[in-house]
Amino acid sequence: MANREKELRQRYGVAKFVERAHPRFLLNLPVEYYPATSNTEEKGYTGNASEGGLIVHLGRPLQVGDLVKLRLFFSSDCGMNSVNTVEMVSQVIWMEKLKDSEYRCGIKFVDISAEDMNKLSSFLKNLSPLSH
Repeated sequence: MANREKELRQRYGVAKFVERAHPRFLLNLPVEYYPATSNTEEKGYTGNASEGGLIVHLGRPLQVGDLVKLRLFFSSDCGMNSVNTVEMVSQVIWMEKLKDSEYRCGIKFVDISAEDMNKLSSFLKNLSPLSH
């Protein structure tokens, strides 16, 4: 029976669902980013976030594989007027054109300090993850 199951899997394939390493959270937060090849600050906003990366909406395209210096802003637990800033170097994993001058990209964190990761983790733990 085990050989028959193995044969069927090879012949027809088996759907393999991979769980994400980190839950995603639907967020619209401001970001500033600097492509590694430029010192010009650009602005965008997040679509969702996790402890491993972000989906970011941008005004211009980036190339897959590009390194981007990114600054993320969110309110702190201390009060409504207090803002946390987290800085990291990220890598563009995928890029999608939405409209004439609107792009969406998936980025993963490449270099983030332990302190900034703790700030981001604490913020995300107070939110409800996306259902999928």
